[in-house]
Amino acid sequence: MRLIGLTGGIATGKSTVARMLADRGAVVIDADDLAREVVRPGEPAFQRIVERFGKEMVQPDGTIDRARLGAVVFADAAARRDLERITHAPILELMQQRIATAVAGDAPVVVVDIPLLFENDREGSFEGVMLVYASAEVQLRRLRDRNGLDEAAAEQRLAAQLPIEEKRRRATWIIDNGGDLDATMRAVDAWWAREVSRAAPARGE
Repeated sequence: MRLIGLTGGIATGKSTVARMLADRGAVVIDADDLAREVVRPGEPAFQRIVERFGKEMVQPDGTIDRARLGAVVFADAAARRDLERITHAPILELMQQRIATAVAGDAPVVVVDIPLLFENDREGSFEGVMLVYASAEVQLRRLRDRNGLDEAAAEQRLAAQLPIEEKRRRATWIIDNGGDLDATMRAVDAWWAREVSRAAPARGE
């Protein structure tokens, strides 16, 4: 069973590649999904977020307003560290549970999708790390177009992560997603054929 990390930079298209891997048979464990789970109403992290960031972070339906919270923590490094201290341990615990379940199954590869994998020095937890890459210029353009951010806000979000070129140097495999979707799909197909299909044992072994 191969256990790999998947990461990228903001707006590089990591979720797109994660879906492609899932379509090919991978089990994908998404840290963002786990982050949503641990801040649901009634969870300890929910109350700690409200205590630290205020009741205005709660939407009318009773859930955390992730967009509003994100705007605060991307603008304030100290606030971002506080949020990480609140959520890191419960996310990690839930992730370990999901990994154990997935590895016990028969999927050809288990992919753990972690946006801040390199920032948190998590690469040692995996057999290798796949980086979904797009240049910083492409990231900024996508952030402006996709999120409706102005130049300053887009650059602020980019600055909250390691530079994409540093991540590229540290990654085991690179999937370039700076162009069109067909090119990305071909890159994923080539990686799967080389790293998963070729490594799979023959039937009966």
